[in-house]
Amino acid sequence: MATPTLTARPSTVRYWVVVFAITLSVITYIDRVCISLAAPAITKDLQLTDKEMGWALSLFGIAYAAFEIPGGWLGDKLGARSVLMRIVVWWSFFTAATAFAWNAMSLWVIRFLFGAGEAGCFPNITKAYTTWLPAHERVRAQGITWMSARWGGAFTPPLLGVIMGALDWRMAFIIFGALGVVWAIFFYRWFRDNPKDKPEVNAGELKLLEEAAQNASGHGSVPWGKLVTSGTVWLLWLQYFCVSYGWYFYITWLPTYLQRERGMDFKKSAIYSGLPLFLGGIGCMLAGFYLIPRLTRTLGSENKARRYVSAFGCALAGGLLILSTKLQDPITALVTISFASFANDLQMPASWGTCMSLGGKYAGTLSGSMNMMGNLGGALLPIAIPYILKWCTDSGLDAIKWDMTFYVSAAMYAVATLAWLLIDTTKPIDQK
Repeated sequence: MATPTLTARPSTVRYWVVVFAITLSVITYIDRVCISLAAPAITKDLQLTDKEMGWALSLFGIAYAAFEIPGGWLGDKLGARSVLMRIVVWWSFFTAATAFAWNAMSLWVIRFLFGAGEAGCFPNITKAYTTWLPAHERVRAQGITWMSARWGGAFTPPLLGVIMGALDWRMAFIIFGALGVVWAIFFYRWFRDNPKDKPEVNAGELKLLEEAAQNASGHGSVPWGKLVTSGTVWLLWLQYFCVSYGWYFYITWLPTYLQRERGMDFKKSAIYSGLPLFLGGIGCMLAGFYLIPRLTRTLGSENKARRYVSAFGCALAGGLLILSTKLQDPITALVTISFASFANDLQMPASWGTCMSLGGKYAGTLSGSMNMMGNLGGALLPIAIPYILKWCTDSGLDAIKWDMTFYVSAAMYAVATLAWLLIDTTKPIDQK
């Protein structure tokens, strides 16, 4: 009589990858959001114009976009371990280097190099997830990752306000830069690109990750032909360009808007500037953990669930931005804008989950290309706003100049809504 084979109960080592991703997401958003609140002080100290400050904010996004595909491709080819360790140290150095800027040009160069370093972060987190998590856990992992990123950004303004109150904006950038170096040391010592190389992963967990671990294999050939001829990929790029344009307002010009247009002082703007990202984090979690899974069960289609939740979120975000322009009370307007951020982030788990579903072992490259397009849109907003404000002033529309910036963002959300209604979110590229 044959002895039955016993399968070990799966260990849970894979969840430490999620922990590392969460902490890195928080650090990432601390490093990128801190400049928005510090912008008025930096502008004053370095004697910058609004346009010069706008270019400093935009150059981060331009560099971030330019290096997204190379960063994702390197993760696919070399593995997330070595790539993440190097880029985190790189951007942490230039976060700290922001403290030593002395004029517009020096700030531009530093922020560009900072953006180049951060570019590979989320594509390589996505790569790690496709290797370390079974398919049914990935969208939820993206939901909690982006919630953590948003909440890291949400709590940065009040934290920065405390630091700037005790020290100054230059010291704040040095402190924030040190956080990434500490993370990189611990991550590099613990993480392995393939779960098979981690002794703590038992046989049961390896069995659970059997299909996922195949994505760990390196490669040098990306199916660019299928990628650039895929209508789904182009729609994915388009929607992320549009939503990122609207969302970048929260991490660039929001504190300035609150101080100049809504009459808040520095302390209040530091407290309230984090609300949009806080609610955005809730939106990520709600979509990834409840709305998409629940709707998938109801409709019997994950593809439809992702599309409908995302399209609804984009449409709601645009509508709330328009509504905020009609409100006179500063707090009521801010809360409305903040719920627009919540609605925006309902699409985040679907966007990144779609990259994993479509990309497979090329998930790093595909997510890098999507994030590249997103950050091109994001880079456009910081420099577009000063020009929109000036055009309105020159055209005798000074009273509605900030409203006009919201109308443009709402139009972007309308385009994203249409794109989501057409996206096929689940069919892998190599099957198209």
